[in-house]
Amino acid sequence: MAASAPIQTQEGTAQEEFEALAAKVDKAIAAVETLGPEAQAKAKGLQIAIEEFHKAGLVKIVQGLKADPRGLELLMELAAEPAVYALFAMHGLIKSRADLNMRVNRVIDSANPYIESHGGHVELAYIEDNIVYVRMDGACNGCSQTATTLRNLVEERMRESVPEIVKVEVVPHEPTRDSAAEPAHLVQIAPAEAANGWVQGPRTSELHDAKPLRWDIGEISVLLIRFDGRLQAFRNTCAHQGLPLDGGVIDVEARTITCPWHGFRFDCQSGECLTAPQAQLETFPVRIKDGYAWVRPL
Repeated sequence: MAASAPIQTQEGTAQEEFEALAAKVDKAIAAVETLGPEAQAKAKGLQIAIEEFHKAGLVKIVQGLKADPRGLELLMELAAEPAVYALFAMHGLIKSRADLNMRVNRVIDSANPYIESHGGHVELAYIEDNIVYVRMDGACNGCSQTATTLRNLVEERMRESVPEIVKVEVVPHEPTRDSAAEPAHLVQIAPAEAANGWVQGPRTSELHDAKPLRWDIGEISVLLIRFDGRLQAFRNTCAHQGLPLDGGVIDVEARTITCPWHGFRFDCQSGECLTAPQAQLETFPVRIKDGYAWVRPL
């Protein structure tokens, strides 16, 4: 009997189809580049016209989905698909840093129900150089076999859903009141980190959920926003006209901040603009160490 062909999953087939379509586009672009200057100009002009035509329709679709809570949830699910993500990114409907945070948080949120069933919990600390740094609680915290298994689970899911992430690292927890008196348990801040652009900010005791805090670093104004202990740092300028966002109205249930000047609404966790998909808050890497918030302004 002849050997049976390997079973191919639907996900594998979809990925192969997507890669084949991408290769077809690359081949067409390469063919255009072999044409003369005049023919190239006409071909690229046609490409630009078609892309602008498609973008106008996509913007309307995105705006319509964002107008409804279920639509927004569906939009984020669709954006996790490589083909949809590539389409949105090509038309500037997704901004890299904020979207990366959003996609990483979605993977962590999807993994947490299983992790919590084993007595643990994982949350995003920050992302740097395509490495995801997470904090792990409960059964995840420590060097046990369970902790290692759960961490590996997060890393495996991360690489599948967010291919630009190269690995997942675990950051130490902040010292408790009891352990703070023991120097061996303190998290030291290496001089190299401070010299690498990280700036010490306010104490964590000054940060409260759903209460934005403005922090000026020289000429850079930073807006710190925390929900459920998860801290985000944004440039304190509305992506609409560059006016400051501090003083904006916070919607606790929707987890949004509304610009006090022209009413643009932004997601407090991703920086995504819910009013205009082209706009986006600029995010800064942020971390918690020794009871302080640290930010690296870009």
